[in-house]
Amino acid sequence: MSRFADFYDRSINDRDAFWAEQAQRIDWHVPPQQICDYSNPPFARWFVGGQTNLCHNAIDRHVAERGDQAALIAVSTETNTERSYSYAELHREVQRMAAALLALGVKKGDRVQIYMPMIAEAAIAMLASVRIGAIHSVVFGGFASGSLATRIDDAQPTVIISADAGSRAGKVVPYKPLLDEAIALASHQPQAVLMVDRGLAPMQLVPGRDHLWADLRAQHLDGQVPCEWVDATHPSYTLYTSGTTGKPKGVQRDTGGYTVALAASLPAIFDAKPGQTFFCTSDIGWVVGHSYIIYAPLIGGMATLMYEGLPVRPDPGIWWSLVEKYKVTHMFSAPTAIRVLKKHDPEYLSKYDLSSLQALWLAGEPLDEPTAAWISGAIQRPIIDNYWQTETGWPILTLCNGVEPQPSRFGSPGKAVFGYNVKLIDGDTGAELLEPMQKGVIAIEGPLPPGCLMTVWRDDQRFVNTYWKSIPGRQIYSTFDWGVRDKDGYYFILGRTDDVINVAGHRLGTREIEESISGHPDIAEVAVVGVADALKGQVALAFAVPRSNAVAGDLAACSAMEKSVCNHVDAQLGAVARPARVYFVASLPKTRSGKLLRRALQAVAEKRDTGDLSTMEDPAALQQVVAAMAAAER
Repeated sequence: MSRFADFYDRSINDRDAFWAEQAQRIDWHVPPQQICDYSNPPFARWFVGGQTNLCHNAIDRHVAERGDQAALIAVSTETNTERSYSYAELHREVQRMAAALLALGVKKGDRVQIYMPMIAEAAIAMLASVRIGAIHSVVFGGFASGSLATRIDDAQPTVIISADAGSRAGKVVPYKPLLDEAIALASHQPQAVLMVDRGLAPMQLVPGRDHLWADLRAQHLDGQVPCEWVDATHPSYTLYTSGTTGKPKGVQRDTGGYTVALAASLPAIFDAKPGQTFFCTSDIGWVVGHSYIIYAPLIGGMATLMYEGLPVRPDPGIWWSLVEKYKVTHMFSAPTAIRVLKKHDPEYLSKYDLSSLQALWLAGEPLDEPTAAWISGAIQRPIIDNYWQTETGWPILTLCNGVEPQPSRFGSPGKAVFGYNVKLIDGDTGAELLEPMQKGVIAIEGPLPPGCLMTVWRDDQRFVNTYWKSIPGRQIYSTFDWGVRDKDGYYFILGRTDDVINVAGHRLGTREIEESISGHPDIAEVAVVGVADALKGQVALAFAVPRSNAVAGDLAACSAMEKSVCNHVDAQLGAVARPARVYFVASLPKTRSGKLLRRALQAVAEKRDTGDLSTMEDPAALQQVVAAMAAAER
């Protein structure tokens, strides 16, 4: 048995002994008395009886040994600022924020809502919250007031921490008016609002409620706040899943299991060591930002690079210049960002010294083979896909090259990660699929490993009904993704179970059609959705971004390229998979984290209300889609 196979097998079949070993990677105030309590499935309680603190493991325990080492490097190309905090400096700043929160009335178990741009104070706020045993709930900065209001009512924060404004592509986005409106809309009223003034936008403070961080920081400059030791099962944070409609669905994370899972992931998945530098290009509003901008790198004694700005501003070489400057060893990004870079001069990818970089990890959406091959050739570094969810908090599928080096297979996120008892299940019968390349629902046998969601915040029944009851005859966690597994254990994601379309009796995955179109040499990016059709039940529509900006808007060029794309799909998948139409646009509608808003595309195509678009990065992208469809029909 290979090293990884043995490592993985122990995590499943000798679960408690395996995780007891991993638990030694962190500091415990009181050691756990029971590794896993699964007496009430599907609710798993990890490291029962143990007491620890997430902030202690991220900062305090490193100060003596590496107090002068960089811990947090905050870079903004929006404000042209860079600031590096050592572990000792970060320790002091977090205690000042913790003292301010205590002064504002925050107690253990209270919620602190964080509505902030990608600035150092946002990381400090998260760390200060868990330091005092409070539960933070980060809402993506710039979220619409109505969406923020529903999250305020769900989390019921004692204090909300925000900033005067964020900035995107040089355009200031004032946060305070959005926050004030959200609080006015919400039934729950916070005791206090703590504002970081960046000097980007004027703001009106509400007397008695609003406080400036600069004032409270000055009052607590010498603040010393010890870590609050909490039970391993004490919630560390809630995070609302993207794309939520109706009542928000708050993923509730524990403390001990999450800390151990992240600590274990660093050497096993990332082959990471203290003193190295981790650069995750995500946002703290998303789970990747929580896990691999803030917590994991600091738990591992690394420096973490936190970036505010775009990958192409001031030029498409900005990320790679930061890799060179800060000797980044581990970089984590999203396929969408790489596809954006693919449209620019490749010279920027060879301009900087990337010799420090061990690998580039990509996640957040399926990584198509052409994009993976392109960036691999461009930067000459290993490209490692990985697949996970807000709910899991860390990867479900990837390559654990720190345990045993394994080759990447472009198009596949890799193999099941230790602790995840991954199965392929027939979605109709509930039977497990064991033969290679059988298509099924990717599911996880309980208990979920440490670090995954404990439940849905204040709604245990929703946790059970949503995740554990969708597969007939089995209580098993559904990822709601179709996949196949090859003979070597590599998985391939075929799309959401609800992205399957039925065209004249043929079941097609929109992901498979996207994969085919993305391999066309003239296509930079594509989204495929199924829309209702009176004759065939459903048909596939493709929305594509051409490599040449000159195509979109030129009807003759669009017509010729549409024919070429359809021929390409015919040749790869057969005529049954050919999209009914291909529309060409300059950009696709996405969330701030880079996820394609397929539901909005589908709604536009079916002439329905698009619903909540508060997470959309650029509203003009959807207007382009409407215009492209109208032009094509003329």
